[in-house]
Amino acid sequence: MSACGCDAHGQSLRPVDQAIAELLTRVPTALPRERVALSEAAGRVLAEDVRAPWPMPAWDNSAMDGYALRAADVPAQGAWLPLAGRIAAGDSALYALPAGHAVRIFTGAPLPPGADSVVAQEQAEEEGVTVRVPATELGSHVRRCGEEFAVDSCVLKVGQRLRPQELGLLASLGVAEVLVYRRLRVCLLSSGNELREPGEALQAGQIYNANRYSIAAILRGLGCDVDDSVLLIDELDVSCAALRLAAAQCDVLISTGGVSVGEEDHLKQAVSELGELQLWRLAIQPGKPLAFGHICGTPWIGLPGNPAAALITALVVARPFLLRAQGCREVMPQPLRIAAGFTWSKANSRRQYLRARLQLSAGQLCAVPHAKQGSAMLTAACWADGLAIVECQRTLVEGELIDFLLFDSLLH
Repeated sequence: MSACGCDAHGQSLRPVDQAIAELLTRVPTALPRERVALSEAAGRVLAEDVRAPWPMPAWDNSAMDGYALRAADVPAQGAWLPLAGRIAAGDSALYALPAGHAVRIFTGAPLPPGADSVVAQEQAEEEGVTVRVPATELGSHVRRCGEEFAVDSCVLKVGQRLRPQELGLLASLGVAEVLVYRRLRVCLLSSGNELREPGEALQAGQIYNANRYSIAAILRGLGCDVDDSVLLIDELDVSCAALRLAAAQCDVLISTGGVSVGEEDHLKQAVSELGELQLWRLAIQPGKPLAFGHICGTPWIGLPGNPAAALITALVVARPFLLRAQGCREVMPQPLRIAAGFTWSKANSRRQYLRARLQLSAGQLCAVPHAKQGSAMLTAACWADGLAIVECQRTLVEGELIDFLLFDSLLH
């Protein structure tokens, strides 16, 4: 195994891309399907192809407010044409355009039979019942029938996650309900006796449960139904009972903390007793302790306990699995290629995900990392626009191109 797959003590670490690929092979079978109103479909995943019941546009129509005419009726020097009527959006173009005439027309209105072009109103001069128009190119400012797609075209494919633009397209086809996969039910479990909820008083050694709120928000942003009420205390029997119950009620289990090597980290042992630990320890920084397995047949992802590490591994490693489990076809984010606004002089055995901000430097967009990259620190993530990736065993000089993952592309 390459150096990218070992830590400083020579212990095996799974490369990040390999771990993600392995997780995707272990996605459970497709969720049940349900039909929902279009108004409730944002973020849901299509469970069937959608085909066009008619062409789009359904008829030739004007792309401009202006005047519809035959291009051949206007000589090179322009002409005054008599007006033969007025057609607004929503009107029917019942009568053919007489030769040598124009008709006042508005955006979206159907072209009358015989018209083949539109002159924009700012290029024309109307006077009484005539209009002066310049010579125009055949087909100018006309949206042709079927220009966008033909009847029976597949306009959206199964596995498409519905964004506002897809909802608008479906509405334009008259679709009132869509067949989608049921939302993925995820149980988010927090592990650790030291955890308390915001609003509670802290005793010595206790901390607030930041991961519950950051990871639950990620899961809901990805379209999951989340039960985040379960707290695992550091006792093996109690952890086993809570995990067994959660596995029976949810599609996927996600935990934070309890997957490191400490004597009080009982979660891995509980997983081994109730199922199988299939992956542990990645060549990623932060987030090396991430784990994956099954508990009573239900997939389980064990995120690290440190808040920044939990956040990054949820976005980088868990996200593709969760999207594919909901039926999504495209699950991997597309990184930007951005100049490094920093120098990285020491190669690392793990891939680095640096919290970084995009800035302009000498007219070039570059990624500048926060000064504090600790795995427990969320301040850098709040400051950053995304994650600058430094590959394992890589050094950088300022200006070299690197991959950059925008938070905006990871959180939805």
